[in-house]
Amino acid sequence: MVLNTHSPATVSTMSYAEAAVLAVQHAMTEDANVVVVGEDVGRGGIFGQYKGLQAQFGDQRVIDTPISEAAILGAGVGMALAGLRPVIEMRVVDFALCGMDEIVNQAAKNRFMFGGQGRVPMVVRMPIGIWDSSAAQHSQSFESWFAHLPGVVVVCPATPQDNYSLMRAALQCGDPVVYMEHKTLWGVSGEVDTAQTATLGKANTLLSGKHLTIVSWSKQVQACAAACDTLAAAGIEAELIDLRSIWPWDREAVLASCARTGHLLVVHEAVQVGGFGAEIAATVAEATACKVRRLGAPRIPVGYAPNLEAESRVSVEAIVAAARKFF
Repeated sequence: MVLNTHSPATVSTMSYAEAAVLAVQHAMTEDANVVVVGEDVGRGGIFGQYKGLQAQFGDQRVIDTPISEAAILGAGVGMALAGLRPVIEMRVVDFALCGMDEIVNQAAKNRFMFGGQGRVPMVVRMPIGIWDSSAAQHSQSFESWFAHLPGVVVVCPATPQDNYSLMRAALQCGDPVVYMEHKTLWGVSGEVDTAQTATLGKANTLLSGKHLTIVSWSKQVQACAAACDTLAAAGIEAELIDLRSIWPWDREAVLASCARTGHLLVVHEAVQVGGFGAEIAATVAEATACKVRRLGAPRIPVGYAPNLEAESRVSVEAIVAAARKFF
């Protein structure tokens, strides 16, 4: 683990949701061009990720909208082109599918198609992952879709600290950022150091090990950490890397780790077929002699019933079993 070397005065314990609120609040205080747009943002958002912001900044900067994802995203693109830095709320990534044209054909393409005359510096918040007992239309992980899209940055914070630091970095980025928080991490608490910065595209090595590299992101990092404890008890020392940014992703950190350990396991909550784990595995296989495996969800819709939902989860036991296949 990386030790915190910042002043204690900048450190406090807060939830993943509170960290995001604080990051947006700080950005809005520093820059009058930062605005929030979306459904339910005035009352704090469905996860409390905007709590108190409308009371502080007013309804001209924290703007409630009708239920139309295409209109919300279209307005965000226009605001960004006009010089604002909008934070666009999609509630959950599943709903963002209604506004895909505005992301794919407008936000992602503008800088390229107009020779850099226009920029779209907006942050689109699209919570991903299995939402407990919420079934197939509210439990999807689409980070690989957006990684495939030239012109956007893709971020998946796993901790309260990263949800502060990466949000701050995303709001300073000059390009559209697809910001994918996990739907069930909002209440998770941890220390947040507001002096700690993050660089988009820079991974975080959480554990050091000599036998195996495990790469993951978002909530699945928690399961991987638990699996590393189990593996350590069996004498297998795993190096755990939280990728944090899906695009750009930290090739250097991953390749360096794999060169040391000789074994790579990529783990994600998204469906394994066509998942971003395949990109990492292929890149490592092409560049090193490392043995590679990947582990993701089966290609099935997430069920509502608990026993069906469990079939779509990548468990600690499954991670341990996949890792043991190397040895």
